[in-house]
Amino acid sequence: MAKLTVRVPVRWSDLDPYGHVNNVAMLTLLEEARVAAFWNGRGNGVDAEPTDPHTAVIGAGTSGETLTFVASHRIEYLAQLGHLAEPARIQLWISAIGGASFDIDYEVFDGETVCARARTTLVLIDPETKRPRKFTAEEKTALTGALAPPLTFRR
Repeated sequence: MAKLTVRVPVRWSDLDPYGHVNNVAMLTLLEEARVAAFWNGRGNGVDAEPTDPHTAVIGAGTSGETLTFVASHRIEYLAQLGHLAEPARIQLWISAIGGASFDIDYEVFDGETVCARARTTLVLIDPETKRPRKFTAEEKTALTGALAPPLTFRR
């Protein structure tokens, strides 16, 4: 399976005075793609079907079995992403799996042009102890299906 593709609409409110997606709004687009690809919708009383039952293994809500905290973001802006008639195409994949954390890499496209590359490191947190917790074998196996080589950043 490796890389997944999620289409995320660019909203008018995502644009800055220069007519392209604001640098902070880009993180929101990445978040929406990440949630669609890897969260299963369970938690907070939500019982949504996952986008892909093979990769959607992380509970989305605060009352789920696991919380996920963002440990870091890294992003490179390569070209402007403006308001599009079609949703932006975001490719994302798991680039590293640790004991209690994992990296998601992204490429954001306007047509065939890569507008941004990014990486988010997430840590699994036990909701009771608020401490990192290890992956279960099931979670690790599911995420391994979306494993691909990490991005190479310019700097």
